[in-house]
Amino acid sequence: MPRAIDMHVHPGTQEYVIDAGAELHRHAFEYLGRKLEVETGAEMAALYRRLDIMGVVFAWDAETATGLPRVSNDYVAGLVREFPDVFIGFASVDPWKGKWALKEVERAIVELGLRGVKFQPIAQAFYPNDRRFYPLWAECARLGVPVVFHVGITGLGAGVRGGDGLHLKYAQPLHLDDVAADFPELTIIGAHPAWPWQDEMLAIALHKTNVYFDLSGWSPKYFPPSLLRYTNSLLQDRALFGSDYPFFSPERWLRDFETIDLKPEVREKVLFTNARKLLRLDEASR
Repeated sequence: MPRAIDMHVHPGTQEYVIDAGAELHRHAFEYLGRKLEVETGAEMAALYRRLDIMGVVFAWDAETATGLPRVSNDYVAGLVREFPDVFIGFASVDPWKGKWALKEVERAIVELGLRGVKFQPIAQAFYPNDRRFYPLWAECARLGVPVVFHVGITGLGAGVRGGDGLHLKYAQPLHLDDVAADFPELTIIGAHPAWPWQDEMLAIALHKTNVYFDLSGWSPKYFPPSLLRYTNSLLQDRALFGSDYPFFSPERWLRDFETIDLKPEVREKVLFTNARKLLRLDEASR
């Protein structure tokens, strides 16, 4: 087993960084003070091997709202097949695609072997608690896989006039509270510290034990006191390491993580143990 599992990885490759929206991603890199760069799957794998961590890699499908090409579930499954010691794959479907999305989720999990599903409500322009999408959450629950929802501000469109037309309202964590209540068997992960609604995300996780959160896209040095307090105590079993690669370096995240005050046993849970249990890696290795 690796020393850590990065629960939030986008492909740093041509297929995602350029083909699925070069201008959109360039703005995100600039917002985060980084230069847009493209790597191959092999270079990604080499980085994660060097750091002795595994990465959960996301597919991407926001075609209806953005008109941009998707990063297919087949592409992510191919990365996992090529680098099985490093990558775990999560699917993505455009929730506006209706019956196709339902069938594609099943195919991605059952046939391609992906282990969860990722949604970006801002880019996909939908509210998770819109009941038109409830059949999709029911299907994910039936398949027994976790579902990741972006929450809080996004680097996509950040720092430009009109934010590239993207609306932050879709990513308020409170929309997930309805989904968590109506689908208690569904494991939900709120991606990122959810600023400016961070305490709202913490409250939902405190109230509903089927809700987790990852800590991606932020340097741990800047985690506010409430996030550290609950990660170190009541929510220590549901906080997850995530980097948001390629927008945020896993190497930097791990380095900064060493500087914050966490109990040693909590540090291990955040980096590895919680993700191992959530992904059922012990079962998968049998």
